[in-house]
Amino acid sequence: MTILPAIDLKDGEAVRLTKGLMESAKVYSSQPWELVKRFEELGAEWVHLVDLNGAFAGEPKNLEQIEKIRQNCSVKLELGGGIRDEATIKRYLDLGIDRVILGSIAVKDPEFVKAMAAKYPVVVGIDAIDGYVAVEGWGEVSEMKATDLAKAFADAGVEAIICTDVGRDGTLGGVNVDFTLDIARASGIPTIASGGVRDDSDLAALAVTDEVAGVIIGKAFYEGTIDLEEVMKVYGNG
Repeated sequence: MTILPAIDLKDGEAVRLTKGLMESAKVYSSQPWELVKRFEELGAEWVHLVDLNGAFAGEPKNLEQIEKIRQNCSVKLELGGGIRDEATIKRYLDLGIDRVILGSIAVKDPEFVKAMAAKYPVVVGIDAIDGYVAVEGWGEVSEMKATDLAKAFADAGVEAIICTDVGRDGTLGGVNVDFTLDIARASGIPTIASGGVRDDSDLAALAVTDEVAGVIIGKAFYEGTIDLEEVMKVYGNG
């Protein structure tokens, strides 16, 4: 099970939100690249990055920090937030991002995502509120069930699906194991759990099944409820 430490970028700083609300942002570092370097030193293979400003704007908004992260760190990077067209995908991959996360566009134009997955390393991000897909930086809730969206990409060639229970994200309230398994079973694609991870018990609950390919750890690291170095040793990294 791959452990993916997470950094959300807002106005050039590393922050974490509660339930996806921008006004809830808590700043953890004004130099995000230093955090990524720390994750690398602790043994992370992947780091999960989100351009929060970009998610709302629909275009890259934290390029300077993303470039600085890539220049200073050798860990693999996946990046989401505001990626809506092929030019942006190519721009990030040319910058050295290892794979891109397509979220809102996966709901609005799934055929585009399938076409991109055939050409580039693509991950689909499925963010849900009460089981329905949230888009545009979680500012809107669609009428599509998360499991139906997962099924749509079953044979599309995407590298993974990241599923986030928005209601739990940043709350330290515990990961939604059932939701993660529902997405994994609907898609048949390696699925990464996200949202609400609190402590080792969450990781243990996810690790009992090989249907979960990874887990994203954010606030649990920043608030000290998970010892990242220790869980890397216990669960390995992939």
